[in-house]
Amino acid sequence: MPRPDDVPGDADLLDGFVAAALEAGGAILEIYRRPSFETNSKDDGSPVTEADTRAEAIIHRALALLAPGLAVVAEEAASAGLVPETAHDFILVDPLDGTREFVSRNGDFTVNIGLIRNGVAVLGVVYAPALGLVYSGQIGTGARRAQVAGGLPAGWTPIEAGTPGTGGLRVVGSRSHMSDETRRYLEAFEVADLVPVGSSLKFCKVAEGGADLYPRMGRTMEWDTAAGDAVLRAAGGQVLTLDGARLGYGKRRQPGDADFANPWFVATGAFDMSTVRRTGG
Repeated sequence: MPRPDDVPGDADLLDGFVAAALEAGGAILEIYRRPSFETNSKDDGSPVTEADTRAEAIIHRALALLAPGLAVVAEEAASAGLVPETAHDFILVDPLDGTREFVSRNGDFTVNIGLIRNGVAVLGVVYAPALGLVYSGQIGTGARRAQVAGGLPAGWTPIEAGTPGTGGLRVVGSRSHMSDETRRYLEAFEVADLVPVGSSLKFCKVAEGGADLYPRMGRTMEWDTAAGDAVLRAAGGQVLTLDGARLGYGKRRQPGDADFANPWFVATGAFDMSTVRRTGG
């Protein structure tokens, strides 16, 4: 379908996503560096802080100016029941992925903005403010990474997903949500290394060739994964459900599950998991 007149081209959208993520990340860092900040619990028991709400408000304002024709589905608004109708193209926002990591002050938290087109994550930006790293990806164009200095990217470097070495899979797993099901899944493969990483940085580690596999047998929502999915796929990797289908977006009115809830998935580098040697095989 034709692009609405008030939606810029993909390259301009991606630049706008980067700018919005960096601005939101600056607000997050201001709160992160305070001696203390208030933490509350949402209805599902997950933590929320002033940083989550401030970052989301900044991103909403930026996107309203950048692309007023696109619906924005953002985590904190959705938690409050404020979810717009979505069309073929819409934006998913997680203003602070890894709030537990933020509260723990370990640095593994990110700002995430992703564009969905016909159920596919096609553009994404992941910014890790405490680490000073920003990643972006555009399907068909590629993925890249930059250090952030003075609130701006200090030179972009292309990144590509890799393939496993002969010593086994390099795996990244959730720092706060590693499940027994994920551990059992990994028992079938030769694993050279298993590193706990918080937030959507796990997708980025695979996208830049620093890891081969990120399995997630646990609860995630679309705003948790869209930006990282786009970066990884732009880098040559993939994100698949356990039945081998591409992870899709815009999942609403799901029987027995919430809107925008994801199934379990596996994110890989530039290879097919069916080709990976299994233990005992």
